[in-house]
Amino acid sequence: HVQLVESGGGSVQPGGSLALSCAVSGNGDGSGYWCTGWFRQAPGQEREGVASIATVGSQTTYADSVKGRFNISQDRAKSTVSLQMNNLKPEDTAMYYCAADRVPATRRLLARAYNHWGQGTQVTVS
Repeated sequence: HVQLVESGGGSVQPGGSLALSCAVSGNGDGSGYWCTGWFRQAPGQEREGVASIATVGSQTTYADSVKGRFNISQDRAKSTVSLQMNNLKPEDTAMYYCAADRVPATRRLLARAYNHWGQGTQVTVS
């Protein structure tokens, strides 16, 4: 049974930084398709993919809107996936979720490709 718990959200001024962490347990079957993704959802908007990282090989994928500002990384020994967010903008304000599943590389920023989700953590930039 896969469980994910996010932490690290909060409020920050534009241009500031925040780091999110996702503790993952019960995941992974050792296949190259298993990955963890970060998603966000603002009120009235669809959930969108922000970044993902493959458990094996650490291949990363980023949404164009966050490239060069956000960095996803993992510590497999601690079973955590982190999202470092720099130069934050008001449009980054949203509830941020982490998710995990076996997902092909071409679908890793699609929310519907994931079945295991955390409860979310709020990020506010203002």
